[in-house]
Amino acid sequence: MTTVLAIETSCDETAVAIVNNRQVCSSIIASQIPVHQQYGGVVPEVASRQHLETINQAIAQALQQAKLDWEEIDGIAATCAPGLVGALLVGLTAAKTLAMVHNKPFLGVHHLEGHIYATYLSEPSLNPPFLSLLVSGGHTSLIYVKDCGVYETLGQTRDDAAGEAFDKVARLLKLGYPGGPAIDKLAQQGNPQAFVLPEGKVSLPSGGFHRYDASFSGLKTAVLRLVQQLEKDTTQVPVADVAASFQDTVARSLTKRAIACALDYGLDTIAVGGGVAANSGLRKNLQAAAIKHNLRVLFPPLKFCTDNAAMIGCAAVDHLSSGHTSSLTLGVESRLALSQVMKLYQTVD
Repeated sequence: MTTVLAIETSCDETAVAIVNNRQVCSSIIASQIPVHQQYGGVVPEVASRQHLETINQAIAQALQQAKLDWEEIDGIAATCAPGLVGALLVGLTAAKTLAMVHNKPFLGVHHLEGHIYATYLSEPSLNPPFLSLLVSGGHTSLIYVKDCGVYETLGQTRDDAAGEAFDKVARLLKLGYPGGPAIDKLAQQGNPQAFVLPEGKVSLPSGGFHRYDASFSGLKTAVLRLVQQLEKDTTQVPVADVAASFQDTVARSLTKRAIACALDYGLDTIAVGGGVAANSGLRKNLQAAAIKHNLRVLFPPLKFCTDNAAMIGCAAVDHLSSGHTSSLTLGVESRLALSQVMKLYQTVD
């Protein structure tokens, strides 16, 4: 039984959790959404400052909630890439300091690997191989999960990530920040077939279209032109119908690619991770399509779809149990391919 205290500060949530194997002992998330709403998005300098002000209290709360002391913690982990450099530094520095003070192994965790591991928190019996559909504000990828730290990206967005498209369209529709939940809520009141919007296919040099890669910039532009035209032709834009049509287009695009990828590679399980995994349209479309093809689809609990430290701790537990630890000289990186995860670790004999 391995117990890890993990810290996640890659963007605008200050999160600390304690995970024992694949069981969450405690999970503290201090969201910065109210702070950033006035700016319409995350301001990196403000995020870093908020992390500094919140991190110590979050650590204390995680220990108190878990009813554990430092002697019962086997390792300390923190997200080290990818993310906002200043924000990452706060969490990484705190984790290194705790590791040195309490003489514990330190682990730097890849943020996207954390999102893959979020599904394990509700499905502890899940084991590779399986397909991960990772959809967030910064990433949209189809990942072949082969083992702990062993991943192959089979498909990805060529431009905007799905979550980024939600935020931009929400801003266009004057729905505020964050855009995903706002569009999802409004879409419940609209007609998803009200407007035909482009799926965003990626052309192949040899002809035809890529089966797994996606594109959302064209969809975003199509919504902009649609709204502009509606403003000319009508007295009131049917915002709910636009939101529902947009959400349904994104959900169908992601579903089509995920199902094709799973079938092509003979994988019977699709595990969805990232903030967009909370989207009701995606959940409905993907689950319906999976049933038709006898595939299993797993979604994390809503509280583990957005950034959290429990998913980071779950990944760290697996690495530590496999004898992987990180050097205290490990730095942060704003970008790091998932295929380079094992460069974060050294193996302990």
